[in-house]
Amino acid sequence: GSEMCIRDRYLLKCVKRKELFYERTKQKMELLGAAPVSKALLALGLPTMIGMMINALYNLVDAYFVGGLGTNQMGAITVAFPLGQVIVGLGLLFGNGAASYLSRLLGRGDREKADKAASTAIYSSIFAGAAVIICCLFFLEPILKQLGANGDVLPYAVNYTSIYIASSIFNVFNVTMNNIVSSEGAAKTTMLVLMTGAVLNVLLDPIFIYALGLGVAGAAIATGISQLVSALVYLCYILRKKSAFSFSIKNCCFSKEIVSEILKIGIPTLVFQLLTSLSMSMINGGARAYGTSALAAMGPLTKIMSVGSMMVFGFLKGLQPIAGYSYGSQKYGRLQKAVKTSIVWSTVFCVVFGLAVAVFSTEIVSGFTKDDIEMIRIGAAALRANSLTFIFFGFYTVYSSLFLAMGKAREGCFLGACRQGICFVPAILLLPMLWGLNGILYAQPAADAISALIAVFMAVRLHKKLAAEKKRFLSAGTAQV
Repeated sequence: GSEMCIRDRYLLKCVKRKELFYERTKQKMELLGAAPVSKALLALGLPTMIGMMINALYNLVDAYFVGGLGTNQMGAITVAFPLGQVIVGLGLLFGNGAASYLSRLLGRGDREKADKAASTAIYSSIFAGAAVIICCLFFLEPILKQLGANGDVLPYAVNYTSIYIASSIFNVFNVTMNNIVSSEGAAKTTMLVLMTGAVLNVLLDPIFIYALGLGVAGAAIATGISQLVSALVYLCYILRKKSAFSFSIKNCCFSKEIVSEILKIGIPTLVFQLLTSLSMSMINGGARAYGTSALAAMGPLTKIMSVGSMMVFGFLKGLQPIAGYSYGSQKYGRLQKAVKTSIVWSTVFCVVFGLAVAVFSTEIVSGFTKDDIEMIRIGAAALRANSLTFIFFGFYTVYSSLFLAMGKAREGCFLGACRQGICFVPAILLLPMLWGLNGILYAQPAADAISALIAVFMAVRLHKKLAAEKKRFLSAGTAQV
């Protein structure tokens, strides 16, 4: 009798858990497909935006505390940052690639294939991340030299980066999960995970850097522990079956359809991330010729501007599942409204952020150095130049995200590559020849302005195609808008 009672309680618990799972899944699908657009964007985008803003503090906090150690130490974490972005790109390759596909699968109601795609993405990212990290550690010193580390900076860079990159395997997992969880509409979970890791990093940095006397190595250890804790929170999310997806190595499926759908969005995202890393390393390499102070000044520039860009990316994570779901279910009116609202809100933020950074540029850079006047001068000039063209970033990012969310990989890849690749590389190669150090500082702003113009032309063409698709859909008599 007691065995039957135990079995009955277990079965009842399973039934309740299954009912709760379906109820949560139903609420997420209603948010993606039926809730007012402004409400859905805020519900999905705001938590992720806050989480990614706080996550950007990982590197900003490291820079702030390391800045108190000296200019060479600041230069060390400056040259390490592009390499960290490459590792993050692996998480985006599989996470963002799967997210777009998963949103469309949920829009079509294909749960079985969604489970396979989610599992394939998460396990692939872990294995690929481990392989790349091992290769980076084997060739760490020559890589850092290529990224701009000179004789004075190199020992600190090796000390910091060896720990930072080794612990990045947790970040690869976290970034992949960030995108997958966002695709199912669970933005609050993403915010919780990102906030947990970032707050822990803020608390641990001064302890490891100063209290324990570990210097730049302490900053890397603090970041590694924070990323590990974030990964454990996501593991709890998976094991407690709170996700709309079922993660299992048995669900991994490397079919042509699943792999191609993940890679056709993931590869453009990875290319974008690699170009981001390339642009940073080219700026660092160019600045190195003007001394350690110029190289160190690029640290606050990249960290501060990454806070603004991460907040925009975070908010537009709310647009991506809505756009993918709406396009997959042929709700064209909802898609257009989501795009329009996203452009207005993101542009207002970019204007406010850009003007604030421009006005307080000197005060901001001063917080990252003991008293290096040359670093402050160069860093403040760079911040002012980059912040003024940041006002275009929201519009540009809406469309680079939208193309990928709709599964239009070719257009998304091209537009994503413009700002820090197609337009940036010629600018960083040409402008310093004509303008010296100022050419390095104004290369990114020049690329921003040109990329924004390209985005305008591509946006006009996209909306013409959407209007034609909507017309054909309405003429078929099956409109669901």
